[in-house]
Amino acid sequence: MEKYLDPSLSFETRAADLVSRMTLDEKISQTLHSAPEIPRLGLPAYNWWNEGLHGVARAGVATVFPQAIGLAAAFDAELMTRLGDVVSTEGRAKFNANSRRGDRDIYKGLTFWAPNVNLFRDPRWGRGHETYGEDPFLISLLAAAFIRGIQGSHPKYLKAAACAKHFAVHSGPEALRHEFDAVVSEKDLRETYLPAFAACAAAGVEIFMGAYNRVNGEPACGSRRLLAEILRGEWGFSGHVTSDCWAIKDFHLAHKVTNTPQESVALAINNGCDLNCGSLYLALSAAVAEGLVSEETITRSVTRLMTTRLKLGLFDPPESVSWNSLSYLENDTPEHSLLSLEAARRSLVLLKNDGSLPLNKETITRIAVVGPNADSRAALEGNYFGTASRYVTVLDGVRDEIGPGIRLLYAPGCHLHKETDQPLAEKPGDRLAEAAEAAALSDAIVLVLGLDANLEGEEGDVSNAFDAGDKKDLRFPGLQNKLLETVCASGKPVILVNMTGSAMDLRYAHEHCAAVIQAWYPGALGGLAVARLIFGGFSPSGKLPVTFYETSEELPPIADYSMRAGGGRTYRFMRGKPLYPFGYGLSYTDFEYSGLRARRQDGVVSASVTVRNTGGTPAYETSMLYLHSADPLDTPNPSLRAVSVNFLEPGQSAEVSFEVREPKVIDESGAEKPIDGRIKVYAGGSAPGERSEELTGRKLLFAEV
Repeated sequence: MEKYLDPSLSFETRAADLVSRMTLDEKISQTLHSAPEIPRLGLPAYNWWNEGLHGVARAGVATVFPQAIGLAAAFDAELMTRLGDVVSTEGRAKFNANSRRGDRDIYKGLTFWAPNVNLFRDPRWGRGHETYGEDPFLISLLAAAFIRGIQGSHPKYLKAAACAKHFAVHSGPEALRHEFDAVVSEKDLRETYLPAFAACAAAGVEIFMGAYNRVNGEPACGSRRLLAEILRGEWGFSGHVTSDCWAIKDFHLAHKVTNTPQESVALAINNGCDLNCGSLYLALSAAVAEGLVSEETITRSVTRLMTTRLKLGLFDPPESVSWNSLSYLENDTPEHSLLSLEAARRSLVLLKNDGSLPLNKETITRIAVVGPNADSRAALEGNYFGTASRYVTVLDGVRDEIGPGIRLLYAPGCHLHKETDQPLAEKPGDRLAEAAEAAALSDAIVLVLGLDANLEGEEGDVSNAFDAGDKKDLRFPGLQNKLLETVCASGKPVILVNMTGSAMDLRYAHEHCAAVIQAWYPGALGGLAVARLIFGGFSPSGKLPVTFYETSEELPPIADYSMRAGGGRTYRFMRGKPLYPFGYGLSYTDFEYSGLRARRQDGVVSASVTVRNTGGTPAYETSMLYLHSADPLDTPNPSLRAVSVNFLEPGQSAEVSFEVREPKVIDESGAEKPIDGRIKVYAGGSAPGERSEELTGRKLLFAEV
């Protein structure tokens, strides 16, 4: 038996044997994302490109979970592991079925290019909704948990392979990403932009994906500093690296750091980019002939790629890999739909409630559902989505929730971003009068505004209508602000449901609406979750994973990657007061914190606190631990260091314990230093700060160690 077919040998030994049998041209063929078969070695074709950001994407029917930013609002690592496990279960089930029928096309493999662990540093960035928010600790916690769910816990085989992307310092501007140089200080690099990627490496993620942009002059997909020195040198990463799609041609066409395709592919593969999403690595043959790349370097990369395929069990007897028994019946199951609904419920963040919520069906005769996102499937999905077997929009959810006893009046009110809904309308606002009448005749109004991935998303998606996918500012597009004012003028209680993947300017809504719900892009069943929240079917528990600023005018330019520029980026650095702060979210019940005990010993900060549900509604509560010091190298504001999520019945208490490694500060050279002085410890259900206290009426517990 050939060594590469012997399951008793290590994956690395088997991969080396397999690659040793390939010709140079065959090796090069395997460095493309669409890798062809090599019949003489029994190697089937394999397409490395698959997506699983919040469910198996672009490959037919699959469970569609809330978009990543909504999942982040649950602050729950255990939930993320469960979701990742479902993604890989459905991915395996679909892979098994497709492979049996000879379908090895794109989006049919077991290498999922997710999660996106870039930092959502600016609310204008179009791809921010693919991320887990603006805090390095929270991103690290959730990404590692999702990776564990995707890859499974088998002692030998990967259930599927996860990918940490986009490495690194990547969060806009989208329009310039193919030519942009993200200039970042060593302090910001180590303190803010790299921690989540380091956590993914520590969690055993199998794949890293490089970014389109340069980082301090080097193209990320060919950066010696990032790929060789940090990723493999410092962190000991042993998996494989893929380029972002068609990123390597940018080296000579856009970044202008090389002159020819041969120089570009040499720069990438010599520094450790093993797989080319695209076809430019076909130029490796010429690069070898020109002496720019050695065959040994190509062998190294292909060996890493074959090792991943072996870890997935793709060359072993089917009966030896338990996941080969997963049938298509394990895809889109009722149980997975229930988990999607649970995730949607956990993702919703109640930003304001004057007491109008939950609505009482006994006191309502008519209810209006208004807004361009009220009946939008696109606003459920976000981007990188699959095809659900059932969609429930907010309109659908409210209709199902109220039943036949309450009259429902529906009015779109306006187009999502155009000034007319009907192309032949003679003047702007052709749906405003209908919305005003529906509001006037109703006892309460559910107003559903926002965006969708056609407006905020990725450069290159032709549907992105504004600024290559980025937002120019935080205002609602089109006539949505006019619709908001029109509906609020009715004098009836208005429940605003904001369906966006990012922070918006909600100042008017905060002043004039009875309640404000941040619904994100809540997945295929998201409308059901929103409706049940509105009518008291459960208590909201989501917390903001990003800051909601008052305006974009207070922010530095999106191209400035300094965390301290202008008024400071994100909750850790901003000097002003946000509209809604990171970590904030209301509930239908009340939680009381007491008995904070904290100590600092042997390089560990330990704290414990009692949290009690003092209200009348069962609910989840996210307890948070923030640390800060007077050390001049520390961040200006306290930083999140630990979370604990508990479901508490009325009157029930939980003892919450936190134990974290004593944080270090980062100096201007990027080196870690012990904190000089004492550490302030904050514990509670939100972030410390004046605005959190104003909105919640509570201060966090405080100690010093």
